[in-house]
Amino acid sequence: MPTIIINGKSCEFTPGEKILEIANREAVEIPQYCYHEGLSIPAQCRICLAEIWAPNPRNDNKLEPMMGGKLLPTCSTDASDGMVIHADSPKSVANQKAVMEYLLINHPLDCPVCDQAGECTLQDFSYKYGRSASRFEEQKVKQPKKNLGPNVYIYSDRCIMCTRCVRFAREVPGTGELMIDGRGNQSQIDVFPGEGIDNELSGNVIDLCPVGALLDKDFLFTQRVWFLKKTPSIDGITASGDNISIEHNQGKIYRVKPRTNLAVNKWWITDEVRYGWKFVHAENRLTEPHRQQHGSLAISGWQRTLEQALDGLKTNSTEAGKRLGLVVSPMLSCEDAFMLATLAKRIDRDAVLAVGPVPVDGQDKSFPPGIDPADPKAFTMYAEKAPNARGIRRVLESFGPVTDFNDWVGQVKSGAIGATIVTGNYPSEWATGDVAAALTKPFLVLIDTLENNLFEQADIVLPAATWTEKAGTFENVKGMLQSFEQAIPVVGSAKAEAQIALDALALLDGERLNQPRAGYDELIVDEGPGQVPSATSSVALPRSVLYNAASVRTQMADTSDALGVFVIDVATPMVEQESRTDMPLVQL
Repeated sequence: MPTIIINGKSCEFTPGEKILEIANREAVEIPQYCYHEGLSIPAQCRICLAEIWAPNPRNDNKLEPMMGGKLLPTCSTDASDGMVIHADSPKSVANQKAVMEYLLINHPLDCPVCDQAGECTLQDFSYKYGRSASRFEEQKVKQPKKNLGPNVYIYSDRCIMCTRCVRFAREVPGTGELMIDGRGNQSQIDVFPGEGIDNELSGNVIDLCPVGALLDKDFLFTQRVWFLKKTPSIDGITASGDNISIEHNQGKIYRVKPRTNLAVNKWWITDEVRYGWKFVHAENRLTEPHRQQHGSLAISGWQRTLEQALDGLKTNSTEAGKRLGLVVSPMLSCEDAFMLATLAKRIDRDAVLAVGPVPVDGQDKSFPPGIDPADPKAFTMYAEKAPNARGIRRVLESFGPVTDFNDWVGQVKSGAIGATIVTGNYPSEWATGDVAAALTKPFLVLIDTLENNLFEQADIVLPAATWTEKAGTFENVKGMLQSFEQAIPVVGSAKAEAQIALDALALLDGERLNQPRAGYDELIVDEGPGQVPSATSSVALPRSVLYNAASVRTQMADTSDALGVFVIDVATPMVEQESRTDMPLVQL
């Protein structure tokens, strides 16, 4: 393959790649602001300029400086075999210092109050490539703060005019709400009066901004970023399977950001994924087990509640000459589905299994507008609002026939199903109309996260964990299996559905739920509060064996050849390298 040398490192490349693209891939740092792999290249921030030498075919292929030694932008210069790039030469370093000085001339000293502090490339490059003191003595130009849309706020005087946001609005959603208004030092990013940035992907401009100019209204002044822990996860709201990072502290989610995966979501996520996690901390979360006592639901312990649930399920199904019905929500993980189906088949070998209703809102929409959804460059927002309908069906079919949900409801109405296990975990009300009415008849064990129409009429209510509070696997609309990790501890006494099934199976075997011993076999989740990152938060609920997603996937593969893909074909999140500061830390 052709090769080039960047700052002394030999790098192979594919013809057509830009020098900066190769440097980023090979972890050779060249400072950059305006460049983004998913956008057009304006080459206007000028901090990536470097000395480029290339073989001259008119002079026996001897290395000679291109353009007579003029610095060239590495972001827009195509690589050619034999090139030697010096981004660390005295001339290149002098340019980097000059550019940084220019960018900071009118920049306010807002770092102590800026939401971007701690993850700002202007801060980082100022330290690495800038001057130690400012030589600017004139009056700084002051720019206004402006509301750009429902999710985006701009501090114009922090903007360095990289135009990433402008190019994104034009090139990805195709809406073009953002523009550059004014000239010279009066230039600023703005929108047409009365027309804010309000497209389905608007939040991505916040991620694209390399400084603290474009800010997220939802995250504004809520948490310092160096307190946040970042957990790799998968979109748990739609069928897209978008790769995301859940950023949290002290058991609370503060924001969701995209993780780059060119095969799934590129560099972007939709606003519904970015802000759709709020139900995790909703006031109507179910946090304690409930069982019917004297005609009303009362809070109860896990041992007694599960015992009563199992007795009711057996009494009203097989012992009454009827069937047990199980509905597995498409919001659950594949591991949850497997354990719940195992439990149902243990109680009734002829249990009727069904996938819960799959919400659909509108139609699929691909970006940029007009692009073929099959195009590798396309980013698609899917109308299906469930993360794992295909994975749930795959798992349930390994146990036998899967009944259509409407047919399942019909069997409940006819009395053929005498006891039901129903899972929800939807972010909003889901059991309405005929479904809610039908489920008043049989013995109902409800496993859900939010109070809904089924709550009061259920015989047993078991609080479940959302996808952010457990590990598991989702299968997206393209059939890709992707695993995700637990981000935060479960709320209250809630448990993952798979853990509930494991506990119920243990009780069927005559075991009791054990209280985990403090500091020994309790579930530990790294949730250091504030400035004590080594602190932990523990969850010590009565349980049987602790649910482990990887162990369940192994069990799935051992149980059925059809489920062998859960061992050999599950994409796991990339482990990000821990970044370390080059500033010395002193223990006080």
